[in-house]
Amino acid sequence: MTEIETRPEEVGQILLKVQDDIRQLRDRINHGDGGSINIKDLESALAKTEEGLQMKTEQVINHYNNKVQTLPTALSTRFDPGMVAMEQTWDLKTKAKSEMKRVQDQQYLAREKLRQPQPPGSLLPKRQQVQVSGPSPGQQTKHMLTLRAVLNPMHGQNRQSLNDNFGIQLPLIPQRVENKNIPRPIIGTTVEPLAVLPRANRVDPQIAPPPISEDDARKGILSLLERGLIPPAAELTLDPSPVRHKTAPLHDPHVKTKAPQPEMSHSLAGVKLDITPTKKAEIDDNVTRIPIVPPHPLSAHSTETRTPSAKTRATSASMPQIKTPATLKTFDLPLQPMPPPTTPASGDIKHLTHRFAIQNGKIRDTSAEFLSFKQHYCLTWGSIVSMIKHLEKMTQEFSVPIAFINGDKLADLSLEFELEKAPSLDDLLAVIVNREDVEVIMNRPGRRYKGPNGKNVAATRIQSSWRMFRDRSEYLEYRKKKWAAGVIAISWIMNIKMSQVKQKLKQSREDQLEAFRRRAKKFAMSWDRIKQSKRVIIHVSSLGLSQNIRDTIHEFGIRQNTQMARLCDIRDPNVDVIFISPVPLSEETLQYYSKLLGLKAAIDSGNVEDQCVMSERYRIITPDAIKSFPTHRMCLSTLLKYSPRTIKRIKNLIKGREAYMVSGVPHSDDLAVADELDVPILSPEPEVAHLYSTKSGCKRIFASANVDLPPSEYDVYSLGQLHECLAQLVTENLMVKRWLFKLDDEFDGRGIAYCDVTEHLQCYPWALKESRRYGEKWNKKWAQEAAYIKIHAEIADVLHANAKPVQTSIYGTWDTFLEAFLSQGGVIEACPPSESITTLTVDMMIEPNGKYNIVSCGDQIHAETPFSCWGVSVPQSSVEPDVLNVACKKIAEACKTRGILGYFSVDFVTFIDPKTMDQRLWALDLSLHYSDSLAMFQLMSYVSNGVLDPVKHVLNVPMNKQEKRQRRRRLAGQEEEQEPNTSRFGVMSTRLLHTNLAVVHYSVFFQMCRAHGIGYDIKEKQGTVFTLIDSFNRERLGMLTIGDNLQGALATFARNMSVIHQEISAPNMQGETNFKSAIEDVEGILGTTIENADEPEEETNEQS
Repeated sequence: MTEIETRPEEVGQILLKVQDDIRQLRDRINHGDGGSINIKDLESALAKTEEGLQMKTEQVINHYNNKVQTLPTALSTRFDPGMVAMEQTWDLKTKAKSEMKRVQDQQYLAREKLRQPQPPGSLLPKRQQVQVSGPSPGQQTKHMLTLRAVLNPMHGQNRQSLNDNFGIQLPLIPQRVENKNIPRPIIGTTVEPLAVLPRANRVDPQIAPPPISEDDARKGILSLLERGLIPPAAELTLDPSPVRHKTAPLHDPHVKTKAPQPEMSHSLAGVKLDITPTKKAEIDDNVTRIPIVPPHPLSAHSTETRTPSAKTRATSASMPQIKTPATLKTFDLPLQPMPPPTTPASGDIKHLTHRFAIQNGKIRDTSAEFLSFKQHYCLTWGSIVSMIKHLEKMTQEFSVPIAFINGDKLADLSLEFELEKAPSLDDLLAVIVNREDVEVIMNRPGRRYKGPNGKNVAATRIQSSWRMFRDRSEYLEYRKKKWAAGVIAISWIMNIKMSQVKQKLKQSREDQLEAFRRRAKKFAMSWDRIKQSKRVIIHVSSLGLSQNIRDTIHEFGIRQNTQMARLCDIRDPNVDVIFISPVPLSEETLQYYSKLLGLKAAIDSGNVEDQCVMSERYRIITPDAIKSFPTHRMCLSTLLKYSPRTIKRIKNLIKGREAYMVSGVPHSDDLAVADELDVPILSPEPEVAHLYSTKSGCKRIFASANVDLPPSEYDVYSLGQLHECLAQLVTENLMVKRWLFKLDDEFDGRGIAYCDVTEHLQCYPWALKESRRYGEKWNKKWAQEAAYIKIHAEIADVLHANAKPVQTSIYGTWDTFLEAFLSQGGVIEACPPSESITTLTVDMMIEPNGKYNIVSCGDQIHAETPFSCWGVSVPQSSVEPDVLNVACKKIAEACKTRGILGYFSVDFVTFIDPKTMDQRLWALDLSLHYSDSLAMFQLMSYVSNGVLDPVKHVLNVPMNKQEKRQRRRRLAGQEEEQEPNTSRFGVMSTRLLHTNLAVVHYSVFFQMCRAHGIGYDIKEKQGTVFTLIDSFNRERLGMLTIGDNLQGALATFARNMSVIHQEISAPNMQGETNFKSAIEDVEGILGTTIENADEPEEETNEQS
């Protein structure tokens, strides 16, 4: 290895020499001798300095990097004078250079001699034991620690070390403990409270705000706003304003800004060129003569990575060049990877922009700018030529006169698209300097066809456009046909599938109907045995009306739940009841019915304490599908059909027992449910029931039964038939003033309209004269012909002007009603020609074996309209029982011959004929389903143990056993004790509505009734009983009052409604209710009954 003599003083001598040269140059410039200064002298001085420093620096670094350092041998110690460590540094102050070099050479030669190879067969020298002079390393460490302890008086081992090593016993100085006073904590606030807005100003903003002190103002505007001293909406103006306005300088866009020149850095020698402003021009002239020196390769930046999608292409000339000062030490530089080699185009010359022009689609290849650009990018000229061809082609196609090209951007573009697809139009426009002018020319219509081959391009364009239009039209027509074919195919497939489904449903309906008839025959044969044995009755209070009628019924589920009193069928000890509820019931409602039905034993004995549990004999079940179809308004049978778990539960309850089902308004889904449960139904076939429940169907039964009917025409389906039938009826019955029009499929008095025809007929007086003139011959058709023609001519206008629907909420006008009337058919019926009219309802049952009987009968109570039954008073007291029984018997026979069985109700109307002054009884309507009045009568029989006499129409209750024992025998001479009154009258309704009931819970409601004496006396079998039908809204309920006479029952019913209305209503919250109209109708009936009761007394008084 070559030995390098290190001479640190040589670097300093070089720097001193350079400093002297620079000082001389500065003196010459200051004395005005700058004209003879040569820039080359200054440059050579700096170059020599840089070359000398770099050379010396590299020698020193190479020397230290290539030196081999070794550790001392195991035999040497740090105290061995013959061994010198290799890491020992030079000490120029203590030893001479020659002496140190000599010692080092001797040590080096000794080590090299030991490393020389020995001759073959020679033995290694014996290893001699070396005794190390001086203490061991452990002893040295111990001595060093002891010395530190002795030299440090504050050390913990100081006294012990002096005593052990030197025998010096230092006195023990006790430490003084200073009593420091512990400061007491300051209690309370240390900051003065800040003023806030007084409470009076916060309450009343109109009061003048308090003044702001200087201390508060120093806290700042934000503090004043937070404390409320300044209103939040106050407009603040700062004077002076913290924002100062200044006019912004606007530069001329044509004047290009020059890049700032970098400031020359100081040299390591601390010398800076000081050029005075006075000699600036001369220095500029000299500086311009300095040639441009290319930078050092290490100072070049790494090239920028380019992507084809880049919108902005920056050249390497725009990148900052980082240059390393020549005087910087090499070992002080950070280690950096070597940059990749660069082409001459990426040097300092690239900041010069190369521009050339393309005129009339040809490039100016002889211009100096183009030749300079070609020379600069000679290494990548192949890819640039292809880009130039694209530019020439574009300018030729659009006939661009001249386009100026940015050469640098073109070179970058050629690098991106060298191996890829051809550049787009936007990429080519990006390299054009006058892009805006070129785009204006290119965007002109028809410019594309101004080129040398413009006619061919235009012809090609026209042909392609025509072919596109033709193919597009054919394709659209194809798509239209394909879509139509798809629609037809899908419609046909859906039609086929729908037909198959309908066929399957039809077959299923037929199978269910056959099963129903088969079970009905078996049921009729075994009815006598079933009636006397234990059985289960499944009550499904369903309203199987048509869908359009169900959609117009408000709260359809509550309307189906008005027959909760069917649970009272458990009065028969052989009967268990399964009641299907159409709405969910709350726990409070279930507890009420449990207590009500548990009074059976107390009612039988007359003792209130004798109550029993009847919950094992009845079940209340809600179908699962209620939650799945909350808004579909399905009838209860349909919901039960789609509730498989409920069906399964009912099967388990009736397993091994005799059971049958009692439905409401028959529906086809009743057959499906009965087929699933395999039980018979105590009702007619749904189609038969629907046919004879219509207004026209019941007229046929009444006509075949030969009972009295009002003058009427049924099965009216056209407007001409309507006018003709009405004109004929008016001509035959001139004494009838009001005529009714009833829809076939409606129920409960909803589809009724009326018209007072005779009051608006101009020919009516003349027709009366004609009828009197003909007398008894007026019944002949020839006598009525003239009057019929005149009445028929006026009847259309009279109906259009004066006919009115009863339920305006459903049918608002006569035209709406007439449209429904003609679509589904209806009847024309005469209203009784009397002011006092009473409507009766008789509930009958035709047993499966053909026997029939009257179950209940009562007089109707009307509240909302005179054609809708709101309640019933039981038993009826308006018609002689024999007359009513004969009519009911005829109707039952007619129904029996048509295969009708089960429960049905017949509506009659009675009045006094004004001609003969005799009581007339007309049959009005027939309902082939279980009625609300029948359900309430079952409750009346349950709570009173009463039995209706179907011959005399009297409800008798048996005497309690205790009353029989308490009756004393008649003694001699005493008057005979009067028999107790065992007859009972009831007033019942399931249509009580009051929206204020929703704010009162049932427990509070019953406490209120108890406070006003509204209750039921089990001993006397009189009082009031409620039926809860709405568990959650609690706006509707049913009520039953029982008394020993009709007047008392009616008075109690009216009093109960009045009390309830007063308790739950306020003057400003009356609510929606039908209590008032019901009370008025009850009071009218009550007055009529009192008059009827007074007439026999007057007759007896007159006879006496």
